[in-house]
Amino acid sequence: MPRYQAVLFDFFGTLTRPVRRGPAHEGTAELLGCPSDTFIEVLDRTYYQRASGLLGNAEATLRWVCAQAGVHPSDGAVRAAVASRNRAVRADTRLRAEAVPVLAALRQRGVRTGLISDCTHELPAFLPQLAVAPLLDVRVFSVQVGRCKPDPALYLAACRRLRLPPADCLYVGDGGSHELTGAERAGMTAVRLAVPDLAEHLVFNPEQGWEGPVLGSLAEVVGLVDPTAEPIGCGTG
Repeated sequence: MPRYQAVLFDFFGTLTRPVRRGPAHEGTAELLGCPSDTFIEVLDRTYYQRASGLLGNAEATLRWVCAQAGVHPSDGAVRAAVASRNRAVRADTRLRAEAVPVLAALRQRGVRTGLISDCTHELPAFLPQLAVAPLLDVRVFSVQVGRCKPDPALYLAACRRLRLPPADCLYVGDGGSHELTGAERAGMTAVRLAVPDLAEHLVFNPEQGWEGPVLGSLAEVVGLVDPTAEPIGCGTG
């Protein structure tokens, strides 16, 4: 029998390679008539307000960001900028090579899989296009729940959708937003993914002083669930 009935993953930096804002974000700022450095500064400063989903839909949220930056674009410019930002965030998102093989290996063992992500409106929009999408039983997005990690509401929402108690779930994340202690407080077992490339990752409110289990690669998750498992190969991501 597997040790856990489900494994729940963080997305950015865990199922994906490190995220850095690419040049496409400059195009979004240009559409809004906002200097790109001002636009990025406001995005960083307001991340949790935006990721909570409490500012409205994607257009309303971006219009609010513009107000913080002191610019007031037209409705057409905001609509174009929403589409531009979706493309920009998607361009920054590259799955880890291990992501699909690990999810597939878990499901082959009868283990449910899920995603719990602090995110703004872009990820729910483009996740269905990614190779991991059909391998996830549940998807919990902060922007839809109205809470950000480490709030227990996110973790417990995943458990309700899986119809499992938290004790039957393993949580895997890089440690942003104090997500690991949040998972533990919700009753899950949490492990930290600590790989060298995460030094380059854009992260907010990182977990400090984590003393729990640590993984050197995403592929090690399968061994935590099934100690008899052979090392898995990696796809192209």
